Amino acid sequence: MTGRIITAEGLSKEYRVGHGVVRALQDLNLTVDGGDFVAIMGPSGSGKSTCMHLLGCLDTPTEGRYVLDGEDVSALGRDGLAELRNRKIGFVFQAFNLLPRATAQRNVEMPLMYARVPPSDRQARAATALEMVGLGDRMHHRPTQLSGGQMQRVAIARAIVNDPVLLLADEPTGALDTRTGLEIMALFQQLNRDGKTVIVVTHEPEIARFARRVLRFRDGRVVEDRTVQEPADAAGLLEALPAGEEAV
Repeated sequence: MTGRIITAEGLSKEYRVGHGVVRALQDLNLTVDGGDFVAIMGPSGSGKSTCMHLLGCLDTPTEGRYVLDGEDVSALGRDGLAELRNRKIGFVFQAFNLLPRATAQRNVEMPLMYARVPPSDRQARAATALEMVGLGDRMHHRPTQLSGGQMQRVAIARAIVNDPVLLLADEPTGALDTRTGLEIMALFQQLNRDGKTVIVVTHEPEIARFARRVLRFRDGRVVEDRTVQEPADAAGLLEALPAGEEAV
């Protein structure tokens, strides 16, 4: 996908704590083009999680304007944000957030159910998404029958099944070992090469090195915005990793 996906102008978020005000995000000006791969970094309290919530339409700004894929979403209410999220954003979280009693295919179908896609169509699309993440032979397995890496792949399939304009991942490898984390980052890089716009929120430099652009937050502001000339190749690192050893 090409064109401008994200435009944020003067985006700020304040929270009232007791009698005071906490400025979690201050005057964010940001553009992200289609097909980009961005890592958002920063320590706890830096503003990166607030930024993710606003870009993911999980929250609304106190001030500023946010345009996602041509739609001004700054003033949308709860229902409008929910509808937009389902159409345009795929989420991947550290904790997977899978339904424990549902099969992998059923978990992947969930966004399509909310979108009222007919059963036959959503089953076919869920199967295709699982094939894309290498789990075509695990469609009927439940989360308890899958490894951590496989569960995260199911979560990624669920995130892409609606063909969103933005794939937003929050610490997607935080619960995984090094080898499995490389597998997941290799999958994100492949999805990005296939045209998906990817934003990964992380506090780990080892994960940010796979992105093409890195934003670093501190005290609610962007203090660094740099382009990565040669991102690390997760698939290549994985291939070079001897069995039983961790990447460096």
